[in-house]
Amino acid sequence: MKKVLTMVFLGCLLLSGCGQKAAPADPDRLQIVTTVFPAYDFARAAAGDRAEVTLLLPPGAESHSYEPTPADILAVRDCDLFIYLGGESDAWVDTILEAVEPTGTVMKMVDCVELLEEEEVEGMQSLPGHDHDHGDHDDHEDHDLGRVKEYDEHVWTSPRNAEAITLAVGEQLAALDGEHAAAYRENAAAYGAELRRLDGEFAAFFASLPERTIVFGDRFPLRYFAEEYGLDYYAAFPGCSTQTEPSAATIAFLTDKVRAEGISTVWYIEFSNHLVADSIAEATGTKTAMFHTCHNVSKAELEGGATYVSLMEGNLAALGENLP
Repeated sequence: MKKVLTMVFLGCLLLSGCGQKAAPADPDRLQIVTTVFPAYDFARAAAGDRAEVTLLLPPGAESHSYEPTPADILAVRDCDLFIYLGGESDAWVDTILEAVEPTGTVMKMVDCVELLEEEEVEGMQSLPGHDHDHGDHDDHEDHDLGRVKEYDEHVWTSPRNAEAITLAVGEQLAALDGEHAAAYRENAAAYGAELRRLDGEFAAFFASLPERTIVFGDRFPLRYFAEEYGLDYYAAFPGCSTQTEPSAATIAFLTDKVRAEGISTVWYIEFSNHLVADSIAEATGTKTAMFHTCHNVSKAELEGGATYVSLMEGNLAALGENLP
């Protein structure tokens, strides 16, 4: 019944959207629609000036609570290539895809790389009712163990994964527009080279550190980043959590960990109120700093031409300033 009601609701949205006049698409350029900023950036880099790339998630918006507009639904239906994450944070996409059949190609970022299981480290506050053995979103059955595993969706946080996704986008574009296939592949390879350079700079930086433990007084959607560079981490919440109020036990654990490990900086992520990080830093006499996960950007960043590479270079600079 719930699914039927959802279909009816979306049908009404589509009908209401029929009266809206969207800007006419350029018939000579591919139309690409993306849900999150990394997909938007990778598609923009691979397409160059041969496609129009649209970012559905408004600047500064939280993807977990995003509600698509009728125009969004029509854009997904009518585009040549639709790229979405394929994880919990854009589960709303599945509702759209069940209600309307896209005329173009649909691509999931999580299908482009090797996935890691979701992880809750010591001291982290679990998601209410979150059971890692019985999830229902983008799960994969482990037949050897007879259980369902949930995978971390934040695949783009590793520059190596970012390169793999960009190259995959380039191949999709080449398949859609064979006349310009070489250009798409060259564009994707060029951006891939930038991402490899970035990966090398992060690897060299962390290799120079005697200790690689970081503490986030916030969500931690950076497991792929931590795995790539051999980081130990502690955080208040898992990456997909929408909680902002940690338990007293979580605060106490992280505070003790900062003191015990001699941590100099407590980190938080973009668009956070960073109250948890501030509280821990105040109790321990340390400082705070932001790490940009690149999941979304501000209006100023988008209009200023921010890219995944530029944002991650900013992270590298922040790490250099705040880690011993």
